[in-house]
This record gives sequence, C-alpha cells and structure tokens, in this order.
Amino acid sequence: MLPKAPKSGFWKFVKGSAKTLFVIEAVCFAASYAVYYRMNTNREFRQYINENYPFVLDYYYKVGEIIGNSNLREIDATVWKSDQKKNN
Repeated sequence: MLPKAPKSGFWKFVKGSAKTLFVIEAVCFAASYAVYYRMNTNREFRQYINENYPFVLDYYYKVGEIIGNSNLREIDATVWKSDQKKNN
C-alpha cells in the first residue's frame, strides 16, 4: 500500500476559502433577490426606498426600462402625488 501524504496547509486554506466565498455569494444573491422581489410587489416599500435611498430606486427603474417597456416610474409618481394631495 502506498502511504498517504498529508495535504499542504495552503490547499486546505484555498479549499476552505472557496467554500466560504460560495456561501457568502449565495447569501448575497438570495438577499438581493428578496429586496428586488419586495420592490417589485410592494409600492409602499418602493416609497420607503425612494425617501431613504433614491439612487437604489433609480437603478431599479432603469433595469425595468431596459428589460421591458416599464412605465412603473410614472405610475408610482402619480400615486405618490395623489397620496400627498390627500394628506394635505
């Protein structure tokens, strides 16, 4: 029988780092999809994002306009203006 040589510490580190990176990437993808799904289905959440992180909402609208013929930006603006008028 051939004796087994121990693996070097470098390859153990590379293998462990690759697994960790894969898990982190999967978690980040799931979180970004969850935020996208919530923005896509919840107008109040989009309004919250607009008030606190307007650049994120702008990118969301740009992606929607590139992928499809989305006029969601105008619809949201109209709804939010009518809500503002009702509150005043």
